[in-house]
Amino acid sequence: MHDHLKATRKVAVHDVYIPVKRKKTLDPNKVEAIAVNMIDEGQKTPIQVRQGNGRLVLVEGLHRLEACRALGEDTIKAIFVQARRL
Repeated sequence: MHDHLKATRKVAVHDVYIPVKRKKTLDPNKVEAIAVNMIDEGQKTPIQVRQGNGRLVLVEGLHRLEACRALGEDTIKAIFVQARRL
């Protein structure tokens, strides 16, 4: 019954924590381009999040998340993944 881990679910945009080192890679031009694309086609690729310290932590999809935020979206499609082991 591990299939639910790969299922896409909608999560609240404001519930996703963005690690500080991820924020530094943000490209506003890329966010704008994705936002324009989302208006036309919707969100095609879910972001990836994991559970961490009682919150959702962004693993992949910073620009998609910020594009949804820029568009005023309350939710975003996400896939839950396991934390990477170092």
